[in-house]
Amino acid sequence: MIDSIIATTPLTLALPTFLAVLVAGLIPLGVHLGFRAPRVPATGSPADLGLAFESVRFPTRRGRALTGWLLPAAGATRTVIILHGWGSNAEQMLPLAQPLRRTGFNVLLFDARNHGASDSDTFSSLPRFAEDLGAAIAWLRCEHPARSAGIAVLGHSVGAGAALFEATRNPHIEAVISIGAFADPAQLTERYLARLRLPRFVVELTKRYVEWVIGERFATIAPVNSIRRVRCPVLLIHGDRDQTVPIEDARRIAAAADPTRARLLVVAGADHDSVDRIEAHADELLSFLRSAWRAAT
Repeated sequence: MIDSIIATTPLTLALPTFLAVLVAGLIPLGVHLGFRAPRVPATGSPADLGLAFESVRFPTRRGRALTGWLLPAAGATRTVIILHGWGSNAEQMLPLAQPLRRTGFNVLLFDARNHGASDSDTFSSLPRFAEDLGAAIAWLRCEHPARSAGIAVLGHSVGAGAALFEATRNPHIEAVISIGAFADPAQLTERYLARLRLPRFVVELTKRYVEWVIGERFATIAPVNSIRRVRCPVLLIHGDRDQTVPIEDARRIAAAADPTRARLLVVAGADHDSVDRIEAHADELLSFLRSAWRAAT
């Protein structure tokens, strides 16, 4: 078939046309396969850490449902909602939930779409993580109004970017803890594609295609830009050994923020998924939350 096209068409037209068709077909395939989030099922529960919990399920966009755990604290009116990162799940965030719960805050952890035990959807993205976070907040306020007097969110990686993005438009978020957020999804995409040594025009077409699929421009959802529109206190946390998202990303986000609202905590020796090293700084997280909620009252 290809031979017949080239034989019957001037070469100067056939080859560019064929390459354009080939690229146009391969980019969507590559994006949907290469950027698909791996689903990691939970193998335990909060009970493994000695924490009482309620299994929950609530709706999100596009008729999907999310699953999670509510860790209630007796008489507590403030709740921290925890959102995992790409290819992770609620269980992997439990080490951070433990000190929050034991301090006396309610904690809600949930799996985003295509993650853990939550429903599948066509794709995952930062905007969809943010939609799921918004759904968790709406469910908490509707079903547990007494526990919703104060709401803070803690997100990791893409979950951190989603927390910052949702905080630009959701007035119910009173504080954000962002762990390991990337500064700009356009640059993150370029770093991911750099190992493939693709031509520059293919990289640019791929970025435009991803923007079209997720329905948002990268500039709109980039944490380095979202942070400028967040009106609540923000604690940025980043490991200085992060091999996935360089520490420079955290410094860029911090530099773009209002210094009266945001600060950066650099955790020595922590990689992107070093939840244990972040947990060692629980006192600083708790101090930040108490200060943020005092300012909100």
